[in-house]
Order: sequence, then C-alpha cells, then structure tokens
Amino acid sequence: MARSGQGGGELPQAIVAEGSSSPAPRPGASSVDTKMAWGLVGLGLVGHMLRSPRFHQTVAVTAIAVGSLRQIGQQNQASMTARVAAWNRREMERLERKAKREVQRLERKAQRLQRKAQRQAWIAVKGAAEMALSGPPRGLAGTSHET
Repeated sequence: MARSGQGGGELPQAIVAEGSSSPAPRPGASSVDTKMAWGLVGLGLVGHMLRSPRFHQTVAVTAIAVGSLRQIGQQNQASMTARVAAWNRREMERLERKAKREVQRLERKAQRLQRKAQRQAWIAVKGAAEMALSGPPRGLAGTSHET
C-alpha cells in the first residue's frame, strides 16, 4: 500500500550521528541496555543510602517526629473532646435552669389569673347581692309601684 504525503515512496532513514557509521537510537525509544543501566544506578543508590549513617539518622528523626505528632494529635483530640463534653454539660445545665425559670414564671402567672378570676367572681356576687337587697329599681319609665 502506498503512503501519501511528503516522502510517500521513500523508506524511513536512520538518524546517524556525525562522525559515526552506526545509527543513533531514536529519541523516546529506550533499549533494554538503557533500562538495565537505570536499574543498576537505582540499586546502587539504594545500597548506598542503606549503608549511610546520615540516612539512618534521618529515618530515626523522622520516625520520632511522626510518633510525636501522632501523640500530640491524640492528646489534642482528647482535650478537644473533653472541652466539648464540658461545654455540652454547661449548656444542658443552662437550658435546665432556663426551663425551670419559665415553669416558675408560668405558675406565678396562673396564680395571678386565678386570683383575678376569684376577685371578679366575688365582685359579681357582691354586686348581685347588693342589687337584691336594694329593692326594686326606681325611676324607670314604665314601671309602676304602688305602695
């Protein structure tokens, strides 16, 4: 099948470095040798790090710092929980006092209304008794009283 575009019929040419007769590797294409070289470099670096006293010190300091931060976090969480529990207890006590005051206020109001109703009933009874004792009404048109 024929290729279209520029250089349609030509075969791809290898990239050749100046002064060399062998083709240079293509960019982006890694060979097995390159991968092996990187692997050996990585192994050498890891081996060097594991033998290094400075690396051991860094790991020890990091482990101590992480442990300390974890403990600080736990203590902070515990103290935060204690503060929230204390606040909740105080809030509940405040709400209970408020409810108790409201009940007392409503009881006093009910007693005042009861006394007021008793006074009004007594006044009504007293007024009816006075009217009954005062006799028939005087001076009203249409009423005739003969004595």
